[in-house]
Amino acid sequence: MLTLHLEKRDGKIKLAKLRKGGKLPAVYYGPKEKSTSVSVSATEFKKVWKQVGESSIISLKDGKDEHDALIKDVDVDPVSGVFRHADFYVVEKGKKLQVSVPLVFEGVSPAVKDLGGILVKVIHELKIEAIPKDLPHTILVNISSLSAFDSRIQAKDLQLPTGVSLVINPDDVIASVAQPREEKEEEVVPVDLSQIEISEKKGKEEKEGEEGEVATAPNEGGKEAKKDTKDTK
Repeated sequence: MLTLHLEKRDGKIKLAKLRKGGKLPAVYYGPKEKSTSVSVSATEFKKVWKQVGESSIISLKDGKDEHDALIKDVDVDPVSGVFRHADFYVVEKGKKLQVSVPLVFEGVSPAVKDLGGILVKVIHELKIEAIPKDLPHTILVNISSLSAFDSRIQAKDLQLPTGVSLVINPDDVIASVAQPREEKEEEVVPVDLSQIEISEKKGKEEKEGEEGEVATAPNEGGKEAKKDTKDTK
């Protein structure tokens, strides 16, 4: 079991100052534990988080006191990705807990490899129940049984560790294989070169006609009179 060392947090110290000093503000609480403000090493917390996430028990050492706890919630900066705060839930030893554990998919599906199917992961976290010491960090899902497009893996098909039971419906689908989509070939319309030539000729004729036009101007009585384009001597 991994251990995190806690320090009691003085409420008068600003959180920004704590973070600048390499500390992560946190709080722990539980059914038999009052809410207590603490701080932990930001570096150590990051290491523990990568290994256990929110589904495994860790040991919190607060001076002489020691608590078994889950990382209940984490506040992360949306821009930098840096941890800003953590909540620890102190568990009761021997009492069952319900948690969601990440699923790890392994193996090769014949329907995907040989038939070109698409693997559909319906559920990414499995809700289970177990006493704290039996809680697994992850649960493996072997997809090698997905050999055809109608194959599926249900919750009841998973191999759960000893002492762990399902909370969700056993018939819930965990993964399946979808048939590949058929791509329709776009019809290529041949280019009519004769129409292009006709259009080019028409454009030239219109241009020549515009150059040969004689400008007109209105005369008295509203009629238009042709303008003499020749120079008068």
